[in-house]
Amino acid sequence: MERLIITREQWNRMRSHVESCRPQEACGLLAGTGEVVQEVLQISNQSRSATSFRMDPVEQIRAFNWMEAGGLELIGIYHSHPAGPETGAPGNPGPSRTDLAEAAYPVAYVIWSRPEGAWQARCFSIEDGRAMEVELRIGPGD
Repeated sequence: MERLIITREQWNRMRSHVESCRPQEACGLLAGTGEVVQEVLQISNQSRSATSFRMDPVEQIRAFNWMEAGGLELIGIYHSHPAGPETGAPGNPGPSRTDLAEAAYPVAYVIWSRPEGAWQARCFSIEDGRAMEVELRIGPGD
C-alpha cells in the first residue's frame, strides 16, 4: 500500500477516540476498498494499558462481519501511543518494537501520538518486522 485516503471527519473521529481513551492506548479498524477508508470502527482495548493494546475479540469479530456484509475490507488498523513516540522521526509517532513484532495484517497502520501536546499521526506498512511510511492523505470530508 502506497497511501491511505481518509476524510477530515474520519481523521477527527480517530483523534477524538484516541483522546477519549487517554491515558490508555486506543485502537480500531479502518474499513474500505483499495486505499480509501469508508468507515472508522472503534474497538475497545481489552488490555486497558497505556503501553499496549489487545482488541476486544468479540468487537473485532463483529467489525469483520460488518465489513464482509457491506462488501468492505480491512485496509487499516489504528492505535495510539499516549505515553509518546517510542521510535520514528523526532517528535513524530512511529511504530514501537511491539508494533513491529506483532503486526499481523498486510494493511496500513495509523499510529497516533502527542509529542508536542497535540495529537499527530503517521501511517506505515509493516512487514517482516520492518516499517515503511505510507502517505496519509486527508481529504475535505463528507
